[in-house]
Amino acid sequence: MAQGAKPGEGGHLPGQKVYPWIAKTRYSTPGVTLISPPPHHDIYSIEDLAQLIYDLKNANRDARISVKLVSESGVGTIASGVAKAGAQVILISGYDGGTGAAPQSSIHYAGLPWELGLAEAHQSLIENDLRTRVVLETDGKLMTGRDVAVAALLGAEEFGFATAPLVTMGCVMMRVCNLDTCPVGIATQNAELRKRFKGKPEYVMNFMKFIAQELREIMAQLGFHSVDEMVGHMEVLKVKPEYQQLEPFFAKEDFHVHFEKDNVFDFRLENSQDLKVLLPRFKTYLETNQSHQETIRITSLDRSLGTLLGSEITKRFQNHLPDDTYQVHCLGGAGQSFGAFIPKGLTMQIEGDANDYFGKGLSGGKLIIHPSLHAQFVAHDNVIVGNVALYGATSGEAYINGRAGERFAVRNSGAIAVVEGCGDHGLEYMTGGKVVVLGKTGKNFAAGMSGGIAYIFDKDHDLYLRLNKELVAMQEVKQHRDIEELKTLLQKHVQYTGSLLAKDILESFEAWLPHFKKIVPVNYARMLEGMESFEKQGYSHDEAALMAFKQVHQ
Repeated sequence: MAQGAKPGEGGHLPGQKVYPWIAKTRYSTPGVTLISPPPHHDIYSIEDLAQLIYDLKNANRDARISVKLVSESGVGTIASGVAKAGAQVILISGYDGGTGAAPQSSIHYAGLPWELGLAEAHQSLIENDLRTRVVLETDGKLMTGRDVAVAALLGAEEFGFATAPLVTMGCVMMRVCNLDTCPVGIATQNAELRKRFKGKPEYVMNFMKFIAQELREIMAQLGFHSVDEMVGHMEVLKVKPEYQQLEPFFAKEDFHVHFEKDNVFDFRLENSQDLKVLLPRFKTYLETNQSHQETIRITSLDRSLGTLLGSEITKRFQNHLPDDTYQVHCLGGAGQSFGAFIPKGLTMQIEGDANDYFGKGLSGGKLIIHPSLHAQFVAHDNVIVGNVALYGATSGEAYINGRAGERFAVRNSGAIAVVEGCGDHGLEYMTGGKVVVLGKTGKNFAAGMSGGIAYIFDKDHDLYLRLNKELVAMQEVKQHRDIEELKTLLQKHVQYTGSLLAKDILESFEAWLPHFKKIVPVNYARMLEGMESFEKQGYSHDEAALMAFKQVHQ
């Protein structure tokens, strides 16, 4: 949920480090600063986190879901909630790790040592009869075998190392990781600096062998035969005189409890529509690579609908199927995370409405939603999908005949979407893709938006009052390319959803066009112009991206 060295803050990658190959991996634009949102905008409660864990389990039934928490006062209560939510690993991260890319105020004044957070989490989980459900892990500058021994005695079963192995590979702790100037070629994409890197895997292997040797010596002195046997034996720890106030906290003899693999959380996926209905009906067609469609009735109890089916499609075909190969038509009200993570080739349509997280992490699939054909209300005046729709989408399309709730398309990095209005914080942290909004937006629109393009139907010409202008510019839609793109998306919206609003706009398109505004990040537009200029000179797309990047940052 956060990093130990900077809880509640998030990291970010400056533009000069976003080389073209980094941008490709991160679904963003070369040379444009990447801002990591401090909070996770799909998580504002333990219930939200439980939904995310459920989503991830549907995306990969074999996955071991891990949740990272910061060592802070009260982390035990949070850890108990995480265990109840179904996580199988809880990582308690101390304040003393990190790469040096964090602000100095965070490095020195945020978080607590891993020892305190780990002990609290271990004890809280035991007191709530949850400790056997989860593996406890800790990190945050573990440096020696003694650190591992102490961590095990305080309740940890797994141990994370980062800083020490980096040092074995040559890191000299210059603390310039964010500047792309690492003198030993580790935290940099600069080709000349990378030549200085002298590290080898064997260096890390030897270091870990020394850690293991020291740990075994300590275990022998204490009389333990295995790490599992050590877990929670706090009574063998001695508190230093200057920290006597912590004695009651650590001197416990009844906390030798550890993870039991037969006691993991049961998600009961066998009761989901995906396993009970969709997979059996699609099984033959998946095996023979034939297109197929099904119609089902749904309720708000059907969470993450389509995600498990999508995971099976991805296993067989990756992301290479033609659009609309497999189609699911749904009647009713969808639960949370409808169509989360679905891949290319899977189309899911709803006649009804949907709850929060509609299309979360959309990964190539197509989502269509419109009200019941018998509805008496005006679609574009009513909310049809909940909050945080299309959160973290990377590709695919979504056509929404109605309004969306708050935080629509936050961190969208490649999906195309048409919606008829949205709440506050729409398109926050967006880095790619295209979004058309055919109605009012809430306040703080396009905050932190560093990539992608939005077309907004600003009928009352008051969008500037709600627009966060820090990174973006507002323009009229005048270029032929933009006009054709907007028109095409409106036509698709009418085709898929029957939108009366989009139909009216298309019928008088020339008259309505002046009411549209184009929202584009300033640095994003500058990079695109540079890339286009180099491509016209005969360079390939990848070469043009690198040339434009160097032009801006070097």
